[in-house]
Amino acid sequence: MPDATTPVAALREAMQRFVDERDWQQFHSPKNHSMGLAVEAAELMEHFLWIDNAESRQVGRDAGKLAEIADEMADVACYLLAMCNTLGVELSDAIAAKLGKNALKYPAAKYRGKFRAE
Repeated sequence: MPDATTPVAALREAMQRFVDERDWQQFHSPKNHSMGLAVEAAELMEHFLWIDNAESRQVGRDAGKLAEIADEMADVACYLLAMCNTLGVELSDAIAAKLGKNALKYPAAKYRGKFRAE
């Protein structure tokens, strides 16, 4: 399922099938999704704890480490997709809207190469 050819809808449908096959909908609430997402995000962050920025950029060179990180990234994404299914949020629309807001809040001419305006 390469990113270039897999729509978000296909990922959401796959997540929904996974949930339905296990009768887990009863446990899927926005509260549980947000908490699970935070836990999985923390597990992802753990891979980068106590290393500097330069070292963190090198993790892709270790196939085993990269596979572990990809698993955690997938866990985060699965919780996010499940939450979209539970709440009926269109993720692509939400991302496009947020990018639009951020473009206004952080104009490229003012923030290029900086994380805050001076």
